[in-house]
Amino acid sequence: MTESNILFSSFDMKGLSLKNRVTMAPTYVGYANPGGTVSELTLDHYREMASSGVAMIVVESATVNQEGAGFPIGLRTDGDQFLEGLSRLVTVIKDQGVLAVQQINHAGRFAFSPEPLAPTGGPEGAPPREMTLEDIDRTISAYADSAARVKAAGFDGVEIHGGTGYLIDQFISPHTNKRTDTYGGSLENRMRFSLGVFEAIQEIVGRDYPVGYRFMAYEGIPGGLEIGESSKWAEELAKRGVAYLSVTFGTYESFMLPEYIEIEKTECFMAKYAGEIKKAVPHTPVITAGRIQTPEAAEKILAEGTADLIGLSRVLIADPLWPKKAAGKLSEPINRCEPACSLCMKRVMSGKPVFCSQWTKERREAFLVRIGEKPEEVDQSPD
Repeated sequence: MTESNILFSSFDMKGLSLKNRVTMAPTYVGYANPGGTVSELTLDHYREMASSGVAMIVVESATVNQEGAGFPIGLRTDGDQFLEGLSRLVTVIKDQGVLAVQQINHAGRFAFSPEPLAPTGGPEGAPPREMTLEDIDRTISAYADSAARVKAAGFDGVEIHGGTGYLIDQFISPHTNKRTDTYGGSLENRMRFSLGVFEAIQEIVGRDYPVGYRFMAYEGIPGGLEIGESSKWAEELAKRGVAYLSVTFGTYESFMLPEYIEIEKTECFMAKYAGEIKKAVPHTPVITAGRIQTPEAAEKILAEGTADLIGLSRVLIADPLWPKKAAGKLSEPINRCEPACSLCMKRVMSGKPVFCSQWTKERREAFLVRIGEKPEEVDQSPD
């Protein structure tokens, strides 16, 4: 493949100029300092990702308030004390000529909190606690304040995390939202929280500042969000000027289902859902991800109009030279993300920093030593 293909053509959206169609999708790696600040390891990681040849990096989700933290160690945007580190992170990325976007999130019922919040409470008072209207207003303000810090840090845009079964998705989903007030019931009511978050962010950062959405198209669980409703949600976001929709499918509940486990191993497994959303909002940029292993597959997606941009996640961690190899700048074969491998997910679920089984033995061991683990005592097997 050469740079004359669509994959390496430029693309403009919401005032941003991307040098090609390859982006890094937000990928949690757990490299932040324990207090949620940007670490040297974080900087080194994103420096390498930025030097890969991608046009835009969406940094892994940062929590909008600590009660909504999705991981025990993760980036934070809920205070001005985090601005210095975030600004350093922006510089590391943009010094490579790459656009920098920060994803922000509230994990809702999946939060690492003594009292996680959710649209609907647990059975007989068990966690999570159902959000009051005051909780909802306070959380919307937390999203807006975080977005303001993202802009102040120098990021080119902010992305709202509306996927994976986190709080935004919990409100939109008929599976998890059983409220009987104006935030539950009809699709119009279930969209109210997510649209409120978007509008509050626009109000504080300005309508010209790019606000994207990690967008749940299909949950893949009984009674969950389906394409028919998510398409209407996409239309509402498009009306409000969303910069792009980064389409995903599946939640923590569906991740465990045999059918999801099987389909997740296939190349481009999210693309068809991105295509459906693109049909609903043809004038809104759409990003698709989902194990896009080869430049040929990426090119086909773009040529068919399924999506406008390609998002690489674990594929890019497995081979940070993927874009340069795809462009023909390097002749070595791409190191593929192994479909049967679950090492990175095992590390995430155990609360430990991520490394890849496809890295060389020397790189894996050097990484483990750096984070204070003994290589000989760490499970490095791919399954």
